[in-house]
Amino acid sequence: MAYWIQPAQIFDGKQLISGGCLHIANGTVTDIEPAVPAGVTPVQLAGIATPGFIDLQVNGGGDVLLNATPTRAGMQTIAAAHRRFGTVGIMPTVITDRPEVLDAAAAAVIAAKGDTGILGLHIEGPHISLPRRGTHAAEFVRPMDARTLAVVQALRRNDVPVMITLAPEAASPKQIADLVKMGAVVSLGHTDATEAQMQTAMAAGARCATHLYNAMSPMGSREPGAVGAIINSDLFAGIICDGIHVADSMVGLAIRARPVADRMFLVSDSMATVGGGDHFDLYGHRITLKDGRLVNAEGSLAGAHVTQAEGVCRLAGLTGVTAETALRMATSTPAACMRLPAYGQLLGRAVEDIILLDKQLRYQSALAELALS
Repeated sequence: MAYWIQPAQIFDGKQLISGGCLHIANGTVTDIEPAVPAGVTPVQLAGIATPGFIDLQVNGGGDVLLNATPTRAGMQTIAAAHRRFGTVGIMPTVITDRPEVLDAAAAAVIAAKGDTGILGLHIEGPHISLPRRGTHAAEFVRPMDARTLAVVQALRRNDVPVMITLAPEAASPKQIADLVKMGAVVSLGHTDATEAQMQTAMAAGARCATHLYNAMSPMGSREPGAVGAIINSDLFAGIICDGIHVADSMVGLAIRARPVADRMFLVSDSMATVGGGDHFDLYGHRITLKDGRLVNAEGSLAGAHVTQAEGVCRLAGLTGVTAETALRMATSTPAACMRLPAYGQLLGRAVEDIILLDKQLRYQSALAELALS
């Protein structure tokens, strides 16, 4: 089956195109034309056709938290919950925990290789800074060890994309370099590092930073800290845009201040409540959704309750960035960070991975739901 469609606009992964057409054959985008080809009568669609969103930091969804259910079925449930909101590819994220939990998550993602929407595994901790651990349990925080290196090696031998968040003070430059040689994306976060420590980690091969501003040493006039070091670098950097974790004005400031374009990407850092109920358990303690915030018994933040779709709208509407920048931050930039460029472009994508947004970039539906024929 082959047909042409003409949305109001097309986002091809880099830019918005008005008046263009998509050719779809056997369920795949095979051509993007800037205008309607001669002799073609396309199906007209309202809205913007774009690659579905990519999210590199997803702790849970659909009432499942990966740490509590580190299984293939758990990952599938999380991925399905986020697909309902336009996110078609996720890095299930396992946070600081017992070594056995990481072992189970690694085995699960190897089993899930090729499953719809599961791109790889994000290992966030346990090799982080105690003062900047956030909601991560202190009892499991520890320096980088041979056991984690072996898990990453096993994942890479099975060709599973890996992101590992660590603090420079919890891993040696050699350990960082070894992870990079394995093919893992080393992301700096949950750190109290100085600018010099950050630069040493970058020189060792760190490629990314985890949720900029949150759980890291702040920028000062005399000591740039982790925040200043990241903003001044060419690292890729994730950022949460929910109006809670980072002020909208500071999101816009960081994007404008980066010396290299298209290095900032959107993450949700979402928990089990996305597509689920209003609470879940973390480390045996109840986390509750109150007024859009996930809080523990002491009232401290414990992850995020936001989708990539909501983050894109907020980026475009409240931070001063362009619609194209906002869309790249949820598609082609995270895909580039993980060296998965095909996931960030429209050409060659399956219809199931294409979504429609309205002109305010609000998620409308998956293209496949329109049952075009």
